[in-house]
Amino acid sequence: MRSSESFEAELRALAAKAQTETWSNWLTTQCRIYLKTATLLTLIAVYSTVSQLALSPVYGSIPSAKWHAKLLMAACFTGWSSNLFLNRALPVRPEYLLPVIALWIPTVQFLLTPASGTLTAAWGPLVTEAVTLFPLVGVSTACVATYLDGADLSALPGWVADAAPGLGAYGFFKGAETVLGGLVEGLVGKSVLNTRLGMELVLGAAYALVAPSKLLLLAVPALLHTAVLNTNVPTPMALARLNSGLADVGYVVLDRAESNTGYISVIDSPKEGYRVLRCDHSLLGGEWVKFLGQGQFKGNQVAEPIYGVFAMLEAARLVKTPEPIIDSEANALVIGLGIGTTPAALVAHGIDTTVVELDPMVHKFAAQYFQLPRNHTAVIEDAVTYTSRVAADESEARYDYIIHDVFTGGAEPIALFTLEFLQNLHTLLKPNGVVAINYAGDFALPPPRIVVNTINAVFPACRIFREHPRDDADFAESGRDFTNMVIFCTKQADNAIAFRTPSERDMLNSPSRRAFLLPQHEVKESDFLVTGEEAKGLLRKNETESLAKWHEVSAAGHWTVMRTVIPPAVWEAW
Repeated sequence: MRSSESFEAELRALAAKAQTETWSNWLTTQCRIYLKTATLLTLIAVYSTVSQLALSPVYGSIPSAKWHAKLLMAACFTGWSSNLFLNRALPVRPEYLLPVIALWIPTVQFLLTPASGTLTAAWGPLVTEAVTLFPLVGVSTACVATYLDGADLSALPGWVADAAPGLGAYGFFKGAETVLGGLVEGLVGKSVLNTRLGMELVLGAAYALVAPSKLLLLAVPALLHTAVLNTNVPTPMALARLNSGLADVGYVVLDRAESNTGYISVIDSPKEGYRVLRCDHSLLGGEWVKFLGQGQFKGNQVAEPIYGVFAMLEAARLVKTPEPIIDSEANALVIGLGIGTTPAALVAHGIDTTVVELDPMVHKFAAQYFQLPRNHTAVIEDAVTYTSRVAADESEARYDYIIHDVFTGGAEPIALFTLEFLQNLHTLLKPNGVVAINYAGDFALPPPRIVVNTINAVFPACRIFREHPRDDADFAESGRDFTNMVIFCTKQADNAIAFRTPSERDMLNSPSRRAFLLPQHEVKESDFLVTGEEAKGLLRKNETESLAKWHEVSAAGHWTVMRTVIPPAVWEAW
């Protein structure tokens, strides 16, 4: 017979084993709960950014963001509060619906695109995300709530345990959205999988791995539609289908790519004879290709721009300075490339020209499809970083001319109009130099006045010219006075801005320059239609709210204008 001591030892061993197994099971269960929760929250955090990216070619980045945060919050609240209802009402587990919803999103977005003209930039993004992102986030949140019902929070006080799952899940989601959103935007265009549609398909596949089921068969029609009919697929076949559809409106997309500033494409109008460079729902510039190598234009060093403002920027060379600037001895800094109209003209005059452009694809297309000459210095970098670094180094170059030409999507890049950025330009400009700043905005809103205030605070002598005079009839009807203005400035406080008479050489054998090179429509104080407190003050780096709050209004107006410049079908068929 076994001794009582050995029997007790066996009992203790069994108890220890049972306790160990119980702890192991508990730990495994809890880890599984938090891993599944973190996975779903991470997926919707990434999809939050991808959804906005997918809408920006049709609506622009600012209108796409207008309702986004509110819709996400509503979807999270709806999903969290309805998890019990969904678990009881649905014949399947809610998580099995997620890959089906995710894989249908590209198709629904594509089918809603032709309705963008009716929906407008004000409501189109909201409607689109309401039937795509909202159900995805709502069902995901309901699943997260169900998972966290099994979390053991018994060690926490009662009120903390009640609030911790919801607050913790939302905090994790917002943190992941912030970190991963920036990462996703930085990777756009790096490969086919990093395109807008590619990322949506990758996310759909991720959902399928997380929650595989027979319901995936319901996503087969959507996948077939994407593969066969969706012209946003980055393949030559899809581009051919896109151009077949655009033939009726007389346009053709020569090339397209996705990059760090948006969806970039080169669009031709064979009938009208011009070519433009598109970035999301905005145009970076255009030129008349029908004149290239024809008649009087044969041998020209520059192309004919379709917008007069680009020729007007070249008038920086016409500003009278205390000491004449010799082209062959001059150097210029151009911030913002577009299609390269201004840099091409500066190079044609023999000026050593450096171009700072954030988007490598914009530079590639400008050189490949437009008349950007090779003999320039290209700096593919953020202009804020570049100018800060160069201005701080006294051994770096200083410039006779600085051309500041940045704009897209109905709003200025705020960082490039702050007092601090302009002060760096002041440092980079030679004492005898000239700066020309292109600003596109609505004179019926405060931003143009604020920008001019800031420029005047840095440069002591300035004059401002519009691209064209105000259309009073259109202003009375729409309430908008959207135009480009160019601000010419020098560092010479006692030297008023004046222009010399252009010579034939200045014209570069170009009718566009003959018509628009010499500035004509000077901006008067009355042109700034908002003069109250909201239009006063300066734009500083950490105080940009005075401009940012007007972006929604100006971007919506810009969206409407763009739809009159090029037919809606072209904007929609990206």
